[in-house]
Amino acid sequence: MEERPSTVTDVYWLYAYRKKGDYPKPTSRSGKWLIFVSRENVDEVWAKIKKATEEGKLGFGSKVSTAKPSPLGKDPNTHVICVYTYDWTDREDVMRVREELRKLGITNKIPYKSDEDTIKGKYTVRGHKKISKYYE
Repeated sequence: MEERPSTVTDVYWLYAYRKKGDYPKPTSRSGKWLIFVSRENVDEVWAKIKKATEEGKLGFGSKVSTAKPSPLGKDPNTHVICVYTYDWTDREDVMRVREELRKLGITNKIPYKSDEDTIKGKYTVRGHKKISKYYE
């Protein structure tokens, strides 16, 4: 049975990885689209993104926050889904992934953040501004 992010409380993240097709390995410029989803909708949205990730329609991997409370979370009833790409400077690939997310129903504007900024500890919850490389 598939794990549902809304009910998992023993780990912070659930993961999905590309199973079909070739995709470049992550670089020092990897990053991710950040999709914020309510607790009531996260299981349905995650199922779509997980499937698209495994089918090779997105980047190299995705992850979703679970119901385990996170010190970085602003709202305990909001989850984040991260959809990774190998290089934020490859705008064509980043926007291709964004378009696939639109096809999955993610039509609101969402931010794209580099992993470098995450590693540096840049989070809006900590007061950082204008972190996003893209906001589409």
